[in-house]
Amino acid sequence: MICTVSIPLFSQYYMRGMVYDARGRGIYNATVHLKSKKTYPFYTGNTGAFGIPTTTAVDSITIIAEGFDTLRTVIKANLFNEFSLTVSSAIASLTRHKLISVVKDSLNEKSVVLYHGNESYSNIVENTFLETAHFPETGFALNIDRASYSNIRRFLDNGSKVPADAVRIEEMLNYFSYPNIAPDSNYKFFSCRTQLAGVPWNKNNLLFVQLQAPSISLEEVPASNLVFLIDVSGSMDHPNRLPLLQSALKMLVSNLRAKDTIAIVIYGGATGIYLQPTSGADKKTINDALEKLSAGGETPGEAALKMAYAVANRMYDSTANNRIILATDGDFNVGQTSDKELEEVILQYRQSGIYLTCLGVGMGNYKDSKLEALAKKGNGNFAYLDNIREAEKVLIKEFTKTLYAVADDVYATVEFNSQQVKAYRLIGFENHYDDIQNASPELEGGEVGSGHSVMAIFEIEKQPISTLQNSWMARINLNYKFPGSEAEQEEAFDVQDNFLPLNNIDSSLKFATAIMMFGELLKQSETVKNYNWDDVMRLAFSVTDDNDFTANEFMSLVEKAKKIYTPERKRKKNRE
Repeated sequence: MICTVSIPLFSQYYMRGMVYDARGRGIYNATVHLKSKKTYPFYTGNTGAFGIPTTTAVDSITIIAEGFDTLRTVIKANLFNEFSLTVSSAIASLTRHKLISVVKDSLNEKSVVLYHGNESYSNIVENTFLETAHFPETGFALNIDRASYSNIRRFLDNGSKVPADAVRIEEMLNYFSYPNIAPDSNYKFFSCRTQLAGVPWNKNNLLFVQLQAPSISLEEVPASNLVFLIDVSGSMDHPNRLPLLQSALKMLVSNLRAKDTIAIVIYGGATGIYLQPTSGADKKTINDALEKLSAGGETPGEAALKMAYAVANRMYDSTANNRIILATDGDFNVGQTSDKELEEVILQYRQSGIYLTCLGVGMGNYKDSKLEALAKKGNGNFAYLDNIREAEKVLIKEFTKTLYAVADDVYATVEFNSQQVKAYRLIGFENHYDDIQNASPELEGGEVGSGHSVMAIFEIEKQPISTLQNSWMARINLNYKFPGSEAEQEEAFDVQDNFLPLNNIDSSLKFATAIMMFGELLKQSETVKNYNWDDVMRLAFSVTDDNDFTANEFMSLVEKAKKIYTPERKRKKNRE
C-alpha cells in the first residue's frame, strides 16, 4: 500500500513549450521560471523551445525576455504549450525610426537601400538650404562612426568610382583628428569651439562647430566584458576578410588587462560559443583561439546576434564596459536578413547596457547598410577595415575612442538668429530615405567615446549688415546621457560672429574644408559649383605636413579620384 501511494507523489512530468514573438519567431535565451522550481531558472533554445522535468502536472510559469513584457500564466504538462510575448512599450517606442539630423517643422523626401554590384548602401537625402525665418532650428546626432572614409579609400585604391550613397561627409570629417579644445571653466563636460570663415566657392560663410568629449586614460577606464562575434561563413574566406579580422582582433587583445574578459562566439555553418569568458591576462589562449578560426558555411546572422547577447548578458557587470564586437562583411543569408528585421533583433537588447561595435570588411558583397543600421540601433559605433593600418588606427591608436563610451544618446540642436543668418545648410549628417518617410521627427542620438571630437560644418548666407541687432549668431544646445543613466544632461554654447578669411583660419579647419569639398565632389552633389579636384588639392596641400601620413594619403586619394572621375580628353585639354 505504501508503494501504491508513493507512485503519484513522485510521478515524472515534462513541461514542454515554445516561446514566440508577435511574428511567430522563436525567442532565444528567454528565462523560464516554474513556481514548483522556486527561483531556479531554465532557458529557451535557439528555436525558442524549452523542456523542463517536473513532478507537477499543473504549474505556474513566468517567462522573461529582454525587450518583451513579462508573461505569467498556467502551464499543463499533458499539453505542448505555446507562448507569445509582447514587445515592451519602451522598446516599441524605440522601433520608430529617428533621424540623424532634423529641421524643426520640416522633413525632406526621397530613397531606399541601393546596390553597387552585390554591396548595399542606404540611399541618403542631401540637406538643402533652409530659410532661417521659417526654420530657425536644426539639429544633428553625434557619433564616432568613421567607416565611410576607409570604404571610399578602398574604392579609389581599386580604381573605381564611389557609390554616392557610400559617401557620408560627417564620417569623412571625423575620420581625422583635430586639435584639442583648450580647457575652459565654463564647460561642464563637453568642450566647444566655433569659427566663421569665408567659403572658397562663393560669397557665403562656413560655420565650423567642434564638440569634444573628455578623455579617459586606459588606466582609468573600467573593466571590459567583450564578446567577439566573428563571421566565419564561406564569404569570409578571402585575405581581406577573416585573416584581416584575425590580425585586427589580436591587436585589440594586446591592449587587454587582467580585469578585462573576452568571450568568442562564431557563426558560419553553425553558431556556437567558441571561447568561454577568458581573462585578458591569458592572451595566449585568446590568440590561439583566434588563430584556429577558418571560414565555411552559410551566414546565420540573426541566431548569432541572439547568442552573442545571451553570452554578454551572462558576463554583464553594471560597473564594466559591456560590449559586443561584431566582425563581418555583413552578408547575412540565414534567418532574419533584411536591415529592418535585424534592427528589430537589436532593439530588443538596446536598453540592456550592452553596446555593439561593428567592424566591416571585404568587397563585392559588403553590406554597409546593414552594419550601419545595426551599430546605430545597438547603441554603438561602426568602422570599416580595408587594411591592417586601419585596424591599427581603430583598435590600437583610437582604442578608448572606439570601445569606451563617455556619453550616450548625444545630439545637438542649433538655433540660428534670423537677424544675422538669412539661410543655412548642414553639410553631411544626411538622413536615409526610409527614415524620412517613416520616422518620428526626433533625433537618433549617438554614442561618443573617450576624447572623441565631432566636427560639423554649416554653409550660411548672412543677412545684410543693416539688419544686425543681436550679438549672437547661433545657440547650440547639447543633450546627452551618462552611460547607465536615463537622466538627461544639457549644455549650451553661444556662437558669435568671429569671421576670418579662409586663409587666416586654423590649418585643421582649412583641411576640414578640403575634406568636405572632396566629399561633395565624390557625391557629384548639386551644391558643387565653382570648384574642382584641383581646388581641393591646392587647399589641402597648403596645410599638409610632409610627415603627416593620413593627410598625404588624402592628397593621393584626391589625385586618384580626379583621374577616375575626369575623362582623359578633359584632363588633356586642361593641361593645354
